[in-house]
Amino acid sequence: MAGWGQSELDWEHATEAFAAAVANGDVEAARRKAGQALVIAREAFGNDDPRLATAIANQSTCVARDDVAAGEKLLREARLTWNGTQPWISKMKAPRIARSSLFHLRMEQIHRDAYEDNWRLKWQELADQAKGRLAGVTPDAVWDSANAAAACKQWQRERPAMLNDTRKLIAAVRLLLPGIK
Repeated sequence: MAGWGQSELDWEHATEAFAAAVANGDVEAARRKAGQALVIAREAFGNDDPRLATAIANQSTCVARDDVAAGEKLLREARLTWNGTQPWISKMKAPRIARSSLFHLRMEQIHRDAYEDNWRLKWQELADQAKGRLAGVTPDAVWDSANAAAACKQWQRERPAMLNDTRKLIAAVRLLLPGIK
């Protein structure tokens, strides 16, 4: 799971562009980018991948602008997909990121199980945030440019530099429905 391919980068770029388009009030660009991200996710990611769930949810808000019932159907699918992400999360690899000294590198190596457990707790908290966000939203919710801009800034601030599993999950959570309150 830890490897990155072109589809991972393409999904992330399309989803970032979707969020930026929502922030700029560009509905047509948002629709194109949400659709592009969903195509990538359906073709390249497993059914338990949080990025697929996010792509479905983001597309639901675009579709609902013309057809609320179709948007609701996609939103239900997104909720089901997010609820089924545990197998994907359980396969995630904890990053090796001790930064300050050989001492910390050794501690990370010696206590690897505890380190992995702490990461699993963080990952589950992130997944729970996404599930909670989806629980209270309707597909026809109005996009808010300021919220989308804040989501973009938060993602830019929190985006890990390393291309790893944690970055995949954080992207799926932070770029989920970026313009919805």
